[in-house]
Amino acid sequence: MTEHFTNISKIKYEGKDSKNPLAFKYYNPEEIVGGKTMKEQLRFTMSYWHTLTGEGQDPFGVGTMERPWTGEKDAMKLAKIRMEAAFEFMDKLGIDYFAFHDRDIAPEGKDLAETNKNLDEIVAYCKELMERYNKKLLWGTANMFSNPRFVHGAATTCNADVYAYAGAQVKKALEITKELGGENYVFWGGREGYETLLNTDMKLEQDNLARFFHMAVDYAKKIDFTGQFLIEPKPKEPTKHQYDFDVATVMAFLKKYDLDKYFKVNIEANHATLAGHTFQHEVALARINGILGSLDINQGDMLLGWDTDQFPTNIYDATLLMYEVFKNGGIAPGGLNFDAKVRRASFEAEDLFLGYIAGMDTLAKGLKVAHKLLQGGELEKFVEDRYKSFTEGIGKDIVEGKTNFEALEQYALNNSCIKNKSGRQEMLEAILNQYIFNE
Repeated sequence: MTEHFTNISKIKYEGKDSKNPLAFKYYNPEEIVGGKTMKEQLRFTMSYWHTLTGEGQDPFGVGTMERPWTGEKDAMKLAKIRMEAAFEFMDKLGIDYFAFHDRDIAPEGKDLAETNKNLDEIVAYCKELMERYNKKLLWGTANMFSNPRFVHGAATTCNADVYAYAGAQVKKALEITKELGGENYVFWGGREGYETLLNTDMKLEQDNLARFFHMAVDYAKKIDFTGQFLIEPKPKEPTKHQYDFDVATVMAFLKKYDLDKYFKVNIEANHATLAGHTFQHEVALARINGILGSLDINQGDMLLGWDTDQFPTNIYDATLLMYEVFKNGGIAPGGLNFDAKVRRASFEAEDLFLGYIAGMDTLAKGLKVAHKLLQGGELEKFVEDRYKSFTEGIGKDIVEGKTNFEALEQYALNNSCIKNKSGRQEMLEAILNQYIFNE
């Protein structure tokens, strides 16, 4: 098989003092952190779309990326070349997992039958390469946003013919995800929302979306697909009012439509910030409600109001993320999928490796800091002390449901002195800094 990244050898761990840009400084896959290897804790995943099919185009210019397969015109040959390159890429970076949309790996044909035939051919080849390289599929999904047929949405479309096509597409995507041993299946509602209520029956659209999810659950049972179902929250872009705006919105939707027992969330950092939240907030909210499933790893530019999908290099965000993951007991069967792309000006093939190395090192460093932070226990002890009033007296009665408004009123009438304590945010941030600086 042809080597595609000919100037790149396998990326090795060389330690924090290494000056080699094509080496890991902090990610040592076999190092034990929190009772598991870094590789087991982080479950790094290659995103097929940004890595293999991204061309670097933006709203103001065409693609700039120079790739070994640039120039191949035959769609199926191109799909196979990219597939070979994907496994070479994962092998050289030591990444065990990948994730894809159906349209990432195989081109659409003249109709659904030909499209499915293309998928079957590429999936068979993918299966061969997975066995050869010992790689695994973290999750599959269906691209129901790129084709013009989805201009009004897929499961929330106003066109029943499009809805039927979307159902057929997800049916096939579930089948190939199962065939490849996928551990999860993601629903990303790229155009599941609306631009204006002047032309929208929002109740029907949301009811139909719920019906679609229930049909997916039923079909998964029928084919014995036991992977975890995930919904990926995203606000705005491309639709002004997305039905999956953030974790809280998704959680309410799942509860309303009796879907909460089947679905968890796949949270993306850049989506969190577009919703006006921190990544830590979204992950913590999912964690405390038992619906944290998997993570899409990237970061946005705080000066830009769209989904820039940059590789993560912010150690504070990485530390606080891994802090939540540890408190969750890990992320498996989910993983840390690099839904990230190199900048448009970083167009050489080598830049793909440099981007992944930067992201993997950042998360590895965050993993180690978060573990020591939890071992130190300063934050947990402070929070415990801060809420101590709810462990005794009237506070304990409140928590145990043993009081009412009349009793609270009587307590307040007899309590003439209310005294609060400082939240000490600056001190806690300094403690966080100390752990980051000393690791």
